[in-house]
Amino acid sequence: MEQQKTLKEEAQAYMPKQSKNIADLPQIEVTAPMKDGEGVDKDGNKFKYKFVDVNGEEYRVPGVVLGQIKDILESNPNMKTFKVKKSGKGLETRYTTIPLS
Repeated sequence: MEQQKTLKEEAQAYMPKQSKNIADLPQIEVTAPMKDGEGVDKDGNKFKYKFVDVNGEEYRVPGVVLGQIKDILESNPNMKTFKVKKSGKGLETRYTTIPLS
């Protein structure tokens, strides 16, 4: 019979679910399946976001990145992979999408 953990043990092992950012990936394929997620901000307000699942990890895809990919695909419809460079923090965060192949 499996031994149950105590509340203390569960609390110490607890890791809140967080989605990472697509800029954390070295590269990603344009054919990666998109999924919809929902979260709650620090004020308790619900919000929706898009993400890709890579090896069981969620990587959030900001809307500005989707727009940049759309622009790149208009001039290069054969693009297969890209990476995203992230700079700044908070409201000053900027993303640059870089086609790789």
